[in-house]
Amino acid sequence: MSVSTENNNESLTSNISESAKEAAELPAELLRTEIEQVSRVYQIMVDFFANYSFQLIGALLIFILGYSVAGKVAKAVLRLCEKHKLDITLSRFLASTTKMVVLVLVSIIALNKLGISVTPFVAAIGAISLGAGLALQGLLANYAAGFNIIIIRPFVVGDTIEVQGVTGIVKEVQLAYTIIENEDEAEITIPNKHIVGEVVLNSRKDTLLKLSVGISYQDDPIKVSQLIEETLAKLDIYTDKVRMQVGIDEFADSAINIGIRLWIPTTNLYAAKYSAYQAIYLAFAQEKVTIPFPQQDVHLIQPE
Repeated sequence: MSVSTENNNESLTSNISESAKEAAELPAELLRTEIEQVSRVYQIMVDFFANYSFQLIGALLIFILGYSVAGKVAKAVLRLCEKHKLDITLSRFLASTTKMVVLVLVSIIALNKLGISVTPFVAAIGAISLGAGLALQGLLANYAAGFNIIIIRPFVVGDTIEVQGVTGIVKEVQLAYTIIENEDEAEITIPNKHIVGEVVLNSRKDTLLKLSVGISYQDDPIKVSQLIEETLAKLDIYTDKVRMQVGIDEFADSAINIGIRLWIPTTNLYAAKYSAYQAIYLAFAQEKVTIPFPQQDVHLIQPE
């Protein structure tokens, strides 16, 4: 009995010793595995840089030099356009496009230096572009319209245009949209596809202000027209490029309508309109010119 107990104790002690030994060897094995993995990664990096270090350095130098050249070429194109007095929007577009083309060429040269073929990338870009073109038809239409605006130049920055029921001064022309600013200094963004193909009124830097005032048939319309012209000339609200036009516009039912045409700076359009009407009203009151209200004369015929 005692012999069996001793054997069991020895067996248990042996198992515990072996488990303790295995537990002690496990961290060492894990550490050895990690060291081997790090060594393999290190060796791969060493081999890579040993084989491709000159290519990497060459590609990096090509890209840095190409980026610098692209910037200088873009600036040179911009200066050349400004020298020939091209539109600022077209000049910036040509400069940015030139820079983009140079960077694409430099990137292709750098990739070839690394031994990477660009043919698969071109095929992938073509496939992606096809899917993106179908999904982004509206956006691409804006870009195509913007390109058309920049090339044809129906208007330039600083012009006053009226399109889609809004009027303002052109502040910026982008490929996707055009920004105009009204008299209230509010910026209005118009997608370019809503400009191309529409009727665009371009009055350059000024806006045509049309006014109309009615006088009675008892007043002399020629003298009243001269009075209006002299009154508005004192306000100095219109430009000197186009002379103010005042004359008989219509013989209406209850009044003779005097038409007034003024070219006003767009930034001062409504202020000029209100000032003009106020000055006309005060001048009419002073000269006893009647502004009639709608009326009808009714004649009754008595039967004989």
